[in-house]
Amino acid sequence: MNQLTLVLPFALPNAELAADLLKVLQAPALAALLSRSSTCNLETFDNANRLLPHEAWLAHALGLSPAPNGEAARAAFAAQAMRGYGLAPEPGARYFLLHPAHLAVARTHISMEELRQLQLSEADGRTLFETARPYFDEIGQPLSYGDAGTWFMRADAWSDLQCATPDGATTQDLSVWMPEGEHARAARRLQNEVQMLWHEHPVNMAREERGLKAINTFWIWGGSLAKAEAVRCAASLHVANAPGWLAALAEPAQRDANPNSVLASTQDAIVVLDGLTEAAQAQEWGMWLQQLQALEADWFAPLLAALKDGRLGQLRLVLSHRDAWLDCTTSKHAQRKFWRAITLNKLKAS
Repeated sequence: MNQLTLVLPFALPNAELAADLLKVLQAPALAALLSRSSTCNLETFDNANRLLPHEAWLAHALGLSPAPNGEAARAAFAAQAMRGYGLAPEPGARYFLLHPAHLAVARTHISMEELRQLQLSEADGRTLFETARPYFDEIGQPLSYGDAGTWFMRADAWSDLQCATPDGATTQDLSVWMPEGEHARAARRLQNEVQMLWHEHPVNMAREERGLKAINTFWIWGGSLAKAEAVRCAASLHVANAPGWLAALAEPAQRDANPNSVLASTQDAIVVLDGLTEAAQAQEWGMWLQQLQALEADWFAPLLAALKDGRLGQLRLVLSHRDAWLDCTTSKHAQRKFWRAITLNKLKAS
């Protein structure tokens, strides 16, 4: 393989914790990949566009957004993700991603529960979908079902609606992350209608009896126009530990990536490993360290070996947190720079 790009959301620790976390982390392969690089740049990111750095980078890399930063950055994933679920978006129509969600009301703000922790079964997800679908049909914005936590809505007139990604909004005060634009009021009205439909629904009553959070709303985002043909991104994309919408962007055989399967490919690849996100969002740094330690054994060490023995020509690492991404490239030649000390210090620069 000539080039592999490894995207690691939330692999950059928070600046105030970085020094302490990196004292504990034992990751010599990652340190070698970062220290002995040919290029390495920290890109700051303005998430005023209501998405996270890795989401903007990925949308651009897959040809779904014209720019990875600035006002043009968009998380336009909906139409492409539909195809991954075997759905057929109509060319020229506008679609949005919808996720069943739980909003919690605190004394000073409203927040959204981490979607990965909702434990929504297929049976319950389908039941809630069927409860809501007639209302969407009635207003001319039909729903399509992807999986329990991933639905799609067609809304051709909502081109102005500016929505935040769920990972961007999670853990935040939602007052600054709610949809904006001319149709924002219509979107809130739609949410209110669904909240009433699901209030005291048998699915939610049963969930609460099991100690689970009620599904009391949905989150909308990812608006995009469907094109006549799918963009050429699925062939190069591999994912692991990914939420449904992200997994759907890759071919089915590439949704549980491992180094052996990726390196066996003859074409360049992008690999997104999403296993760090949940721990970082919850600020569970012990779990974050465990996950990163597992990546050292499962990915960083094998890829370093592949560089050194020539099976991999070039490795690009894209590591991010909420406000920046670190973009580093290394190769067999770069790994021969023995005079460069092997450290994890570049993770502190964020």
